[in-house]
Amino acid sequence: MKHALLKAGHLPSMIRDACTGVVKNRLRLATRAVVLALAAGSSNAVAGSVLQPGGTVGLPAGALLREGIYFVDTSSYGQRTTTPSGLGVNLPQIVWATPLYFYDTRLQFIVLQPSAYTTLAAHNVFYLNSTLIAGQLAHTFGNGFSVSYMAGFRSAMPAPQAFQFDSFEQRLAVSYTASGWDLTANVINGLFGSGNLRYPDWLNVDLTATKKFDKFEIGAVAFGSSDISSPRPSYKRQGQIAVGGLVGYDFRIFKLQAYATRDVSERGYTGYDTRGWLRLIVPFYAAPQMAAAEPIRERY
Repeated sequence: MKHALLKAGHLPSMIRDACTGVVKNRLRLATRAVVLALAAGSSNAVAGSVLQPGGTVGLPAGALLREGIYFVDTSSYGQRTTTPSGLGVNLPQIVWATPLYFYDTRLQFIVLQPSAYTTLAAHNVFYLNSTLIAGQLAHTFGNGFSVSYMAGFRSAMPAPQAFQFDSFEQRLAVSYTASGWDLTANVINGLFGSGNLRYPDWLNVDLTATKKFDKFEIGAVAFGSSDISSPRPSYKRQGQIAVGGLVGYDFRIFKLQAYATRDVSERGYTGYDTRGWLRLIVPFYAAPQMAAAEPIRERY
């Protein structure tokens, strides 16, 4: 009997421990559910373009840079009409325009380290995404016409919301930058390696049509993105088309651009994205003499 009473005396603590375990398990499951919901709300986390669609609009990506080192940071925040979660993306990159200049062509290198954060009620998730290391050849034909080709490698990142497979990225851009115009089409393609059963290959097209008036810049931008493969039979491909407007101001020692975009068409996202963008361009160093035909303000 005494032994039974002792066991009975332990009942309150046993019940308390059991309830605590249930609460912890439910909290753990809820946390996982939040993370999965955030990932599902982020086009950068589950599928779609590795590069945030629209991330290069406003830049005459086909034109040459003056020899030097440049910092370019593009930040955006947007939300789709069918989800309470928002997606913020930051695209800081270092661009090195090397002294290697031959036959009106310059060799340039780019290092881009994206980061993203998703918001849902009181739960926010921040993570680093796939790092891009790339080389680029930019060639001028004169009279404002130029073209560039970039090829690079994106490394996988361990965060569950980030891309967890390596990928190859290439970009082909054509620009016209005479008389203060920036008319640019940048075609961007991403390819994943074999063994990938999670992410599709993708294609983006970023379009820019702006005009400079002394230090001011104003114009229209647009972009489209589309999955071009299905990593598994059940996968539903995503795509979107967005349009917007851009304004910018050149402070000489740095440049600011702001633009806003809105989806006019979407496939697979189940909602239309409205996004605000802000870009900062800072030349850390630029050679005093031009080796290329166009001045630096025509590119960055």
